Amino acid sequence: MHDIILKRFEEPDELREFEKGRFEVVHFDGMTIGRATYEPGWKWSVDVSPLTGTDFCEIEHLGMVLEGHATCAFKDGEVYTLGPGDLFYIGPEPHDSWVVGDEKYVSLHFQGADKYAD
Repeated sequence: MHDIILKRFEEPDELREFEKGRFEVVHFDGMTIGRATYEPGWKWSVDVSPLTGTDFCEIEHLGMVLEGHATCAFKDGEVYTLGPGDLFYIGPEPHDSWVVGDEKYVSLHFQGADKYAD
């Protein structure tokens, strides 16, 4: 017998919804993967911060951008723009993020998904 588990984000194990976005979560034994979908105008410090009780995101992320563009902005003023095909690692230091442009932003999260917007 083969050991295989198939899951789809269209039927996630958890759905975390917030203003202008959602985070779909699937769990595997020992691993959690998330898919973030944010609409134009989404901003972490406005749309997710009230749910977490922190001013900025403090979650460590490892992921890949599938669609659209978003920023990662640190308190020291450094701002990075992420786009389709970018693999990203963002450490746990406090950071903000927002969608850039008129297109939705979609990314996969391979690290940090278990705690994101929870």
